[in-house]
Amino acid sequence: MDAAVSAITEFAPAKINLALHVTGRRADGYHLLESLVAFTRFGDGVTVEASAEDRFAVSGPFAADVPADAGNLVLKARDALRAAAGGRNTPPVSIRLEKNLPAASGIGGGSSDAAATLTALSRLWGLDASLLGLARIGLDLGADVPMCLMARPLVARGIGDEISPIPDFPAHGLVLVNPGCAVSTAGVFAALVRRNNEPLPPLPKVFDFHGLRNWLESTRNDLEGAARTVEPAIGRALAALNRAGAGFARMSGSGATCFGLFETGNVAKRAAVELRKRHPDWFVAATRSMASGADTNG
Repeated sequence: MDAAVSAITEFAPAKINLALHVTGRRADGYHLLESLVAFTRFGDGVTVEASAEDRFAVSGPFAADVPADAGNLVLKARDALRAAAGGRNTPPVSIRLEKNLPAASGIGGGSSDAAATLTALSRLWGLDASLLGLARIGLDLGADVPMCLMARPLVARGIGDEISPIPDFPAHGLVLVNPGCAVSTAGVFAALVRRNNEPLPPLPKVFDFHGLRNWLESTRNDLEGAARTVEPAIGRALAALNRAGAGFARMSGSGATCFGLFETGNVAKRAAVELRKRHPDWFVAATRSMASGADTNG
């Protein structure tokens, strides 16, 4: 490890499944998916620095909802990277996680935290870890981790490991809403009625607001129906986004977080203010998606 390297902070953005089609199921039980994925300017943060012994601390509004022990994906990522390096030049580290995203909410918080940890520690330890190499490590941690390492607009297929970046995707105004409930991904998949659905339609030629909205109208989140049976509050969150003027609203991932697409960032901010007034106990965040080629450091 380079002694000149001090604390390193990596941004861990929220991952939004703008569309998510379940297209099959493998013999090992993993579901096959096709998803258009975007990442946002709102998320968690991971800071790593040299320490006399391994340490881990969690802060932020949702710190109490995540494990601070070996069950946390951040620590699993640290241990996996250390094992992949064979223990060479991987001395003790202090890791601080700022948890701004609700846990178990369908926006990839844990996976994004793990991806940020892999990136930060590879820099701190001076490892020659290519993105592909980190993605292989990340896939063992969870199917969403490789795409979170990329943190760019993309289409994910397979179990999430087949990733195709989208080169000309602009930033979009978004509002994220969670009605204050965690949803079990396993429970949602177990409640699925159908697992062999049509794949995504061809992508639009232009990803501006109107092009994206019109394309989204022709797509689905195949987990939404099952999730709403598990947690009816998801329907109330979607209704609230539509009432606040969203051009399009849908649940992300396995829920319960929903997103609203807005024509501009300022319109999204005004909608978020309205939503907070009507639902002060909900998680509400106005943000923008990251455009192709954008800087991911928050």
